[in-house]
Amino acid sequence: MHLVPRTIVSRNRSIRNSQRFKCLKKELSSYKNSNGNGYSVPSWATIDPEQLSESNPHEVLNFLDGKWMKSKTSKFYPDPLNGKEFLSVSEISVKEIEPFVNSLNSCPKSGLHNPFKNPERYVDYGTVSALASAEMRKPDVEKFFARLIQRVAPKSYKQAQGEVIVTRKFLENFSGDSVRYLARSFSNPGDHEGQTSSGYRWPYGPVAVISPFNFPLEIPLLQVMGALYMGNKVLYKGDSRVSVVMEQALKMLHSCGMPVKDLDMINCQGSVMQALLESAQPRMTQFTGSTKIGEILSNALGGRIKLEDSGLDWKILGPDVGNIEYTAWVCDQDAYAFSGQKCSAQSLLFVHENWVKAGLFEKLAFLAKRRNLEELTNVPVLTVNTETGMKHIEDLMKINGTRIIFGGKPLNNKNIPACYGAWEPTAIFVPISELLKDENFSICMQEIFGPTQIVTQYDDESLELVLNACEKLAAHLTASVVSSDRSFQLKVLANTINGVTYCGQRARTTGAPQNHWFGPAGDPRSAGIGTREAIRMVWSCHREIVMDEQSIPNNWTIPSAT
Repeated sequence: MHLVPRTIVSRNRSIRNSQRFKCLKKELSSYKNSNGNGYSVPSWATIDPEQLSESNPHEVLNFLDGKWMKSKTSKFYPDPLNGKEFLSVSEISVKEIEPFVNSLNSCPKSGLHNPFKNPERYVDYGTVSALASAEMRKPDVEKFFARLIQRVAPKSYKQAQGEVIVTRKFLENFSGDSVRYLARSFSNPGDHEGQTSSGYRWPYGPVAVISPFNFPLEIPLLQVMGALYMGNKVLYKGDSRVSVVMEQALKMLHSCGMPVKDLDMINCQGSVMQALLESAQPRMTQFTGSTKIGEILSNALGGRIKLEDSGLDWKILGPDVGNIEYTAWVCDQDAYAFSGQKCSAQSLLFVHENWVKAGLFEKLAFLAKRRNLEELTNVPVLTVNTETGMKHIEDLMKINGTRIIFGGKPLNNKNIPACYGAWEPTAIFVPISELLKDENFSICMQEIFGPTQIVTQYDDESLELVLNACEKLAAHLTASVVSSDRSFQLKVLANTINGVTYCGQRARTTGAPQNHWFGPAGDPRSAGIGTREAIRMVWSCHREIVMDEQSIPNNWTIPSAT
């Protein structure tokens, strides 16, 4: 069975030289009329980001068994910047989940393809990726997705554009034969002639992907495509506030030849998704989001889950002061870009006294003051409201010796919906001796997905206290060691475990590009994203097949019992 329709792919002819490919290129190049904002909306899209408003809302649908469908009820979501309802999301209720359960369970455990079944699908998915990456390389398509992201998850254009570019580069990386290379096997000689053992990467079959609001294109598309590459059937759920982005991405993928029945998309509340998963019992679920929800799902699914969690990451500035302007700028970006709403955001900054003497805090304050809502460099917080953000700051201020370095006040903007948060980029200094006390540590390490970071100071004699704090953390996603001192680097790296640790004078905590592994460490449930190793680890399992084909001698007799 062909993965890509025969109108797109010919098994016996090179796709790039075929008339069908030329027709497809012409089809994908057609656009609707310009929206008057410097770009045209792609022909496969069903929304214009510039026209999205209370008077022109968009209805986000579900996708099941190859068809777009409505639920019995819809829920309206407000524009994060003005509070007016502009998205109507068709959300599935518990009473409506059975068709999604049945669709997921229609896939056998052996998957839609594997090394022995429908192997041509590996190659066909390489073609889908090639076409999709070519489509996303078009300036109009890039701007379409960047602006759509900005409308539902406000961030600066450069931040939104970066997400689109990373997604496109990922698809480029897995074009052509790269998908089949993901399933590369190995063999070992056996004990006698005719015997060999071979290891294969095998799909799980029915799987689920749950993604958060903060990267509405990059995270879901990379995980979903990784799952499909390895032969799984996917049930996808995103955050309803931003699911329109993946809705449009799915339409693009379908236009590039992705089979419409390989992936179902559901809009629903978290409790409904949990009920669906408990009923369907997918062979594997990948969850990106808060540590709390990840643990709930892990218990509900018997551990058949891979987690990419942690919204609390640390950075250590070593004793050797480098380019303070550059380091301050990276710290500002890591802590406050997208108002800190990244799983890799810098939340805990350990500063050697030498940097304090050099004036780092003053430079951080200056950079934070540049951020504003008009340029979307300080934006609404979508997971907690302002009251919760301010309450967290109040709780921190009760710790002995704590002081506000800068920020700490709510934004004076009445247009942002009350359900969301808005406050100044904030840095709160907590003495390291107080930070390590059990009664304070849990407060300081509370997972607030917003523009608030904890800053503390240490000296040469108190490095062990810094490492003790890193050891006490429950999640270990990203970290940063800013130093050129090799002995210092080795000391920190040898005694920490974060899955992505940037090291050197240019080290950061944020940044999840397609060119390196991104995921936590220290937990057997840890999920990675983006790379060959991540896809193989998360979306396939090992299967050993031992071939024993030597003929049995005619004079063979039954040996004595053992």
